Amino acid sequence: MARLYGDQQRAEVKRIREELIQQLEKIYRHTFDNLSDAGLGEGVLIKLTQLLLLSRDGAISPLQEEIEARHIKNLSQ
Repeated sequence: MARLYGDQQRAEVKRIREELIQQLEKIYRHTFDNLSDAGLGEGVLIKLTQLLLLSRDGAISPLQEEIEARHIKNLSQ
């Protein structure tokens, strides 16, 4: 594959980030859907859900923020 530059490179990076966000969302959604079938007690289920939400936020937020920051920067130019 030929090396990308400038706008093409930025567009490809955005596409990769967005694809990763979609994949992560799918993984987290699947995990949350399976929690109810895991046979866990309510207390453990609550703690695990909180950890998963924190993990999800930590994984996805930086990717989304970077996409939004670049979008805002492009709008201001």
